Amino acid sequence: MTDGWAPELLLAGVVLLGGCVQWLTGMGFALVAVPGLVLLLGPAQGVVLANCAAGANCAAGAISAFGLVDGRRAVRLPVMAPLCLAAVITVPAGTWVARQLPEPALLACLGALVTGAVALVMRGLRVPALRGGRGAVVAGGLGGFMNSAAGVGGPPVSLYALNAGWTVREFVPNAQFYGVVVNLVSVTSNGLPRLTAPVWAVAVTALAAGALAGRALTGRVPENRARALVLLLALAGGLSALAKGFAGLT
Repeated sequence: MTDGWAPELLLAGVVLLGGCVQWLTGMGFALVAVPGLVLLLGPAQGVVLANCAAGANCAAGAISAFGLVDGRRAVRLPVMAPLCLAAVITVPAGTWVARQLPEPALLACLGALVTGAVALVMRGLRVPALRGGRGAVVAGGLGGFMNSAAGVGGPPVSLYALNAGWTVREFVPNAQFYGVVVNLVSVTSNGLPRLTAPVWAVAVTALAAGALAGRALTGRVPENRARALVLLLALAGGLSALAKGFAGLT
């Protein structure tokens, strides 16, 4: 990051917004925050910071862990077990792929993954392969790979929940449980981001503030509006990252 407070303020805004929408939707942090984080910090550092913030209970506590305190009794362990196991297996592959790509190519891939994931979720795609036990393994495997490579592992689980007919109330605690597991494993695989102490302080403070804001807004913001906002923000960020990546390749 460059000198001055502008980049830190931008980072704080991205993390705060991501933390807030995570509380409202169960899995919005990565979709909203990853494009902005990778543009500010670069793909490698942006992805691992997103992994930390989304599930590793880093410093002030990650937003997923906050949600689990209230929703742990609603977690469906028979479904979460194959989802999480498959994700754990594929995380190293995502880490390896991310390390092989040059930064512009990785940035373009990140943007393409976010944009494509948003498009699939917006369409509400029904996929027979994402049903039952086999569907849980497929969704978990894809989510683990995408999470460690691009910081965006939620869309496959969202599509699984859609095909399983889960309500938002059922989805949120299970998505948060999955987020804690897969992000902890991703951080272990990718390592911690190499950030200065002031940047860490800004990120942790913004994350805690976003979680508190999201908790305060829960029940006050209609679910369909929160979902639409998350998807539009994610789409804009994904397209921006995609454009910057392609510009670096030319």
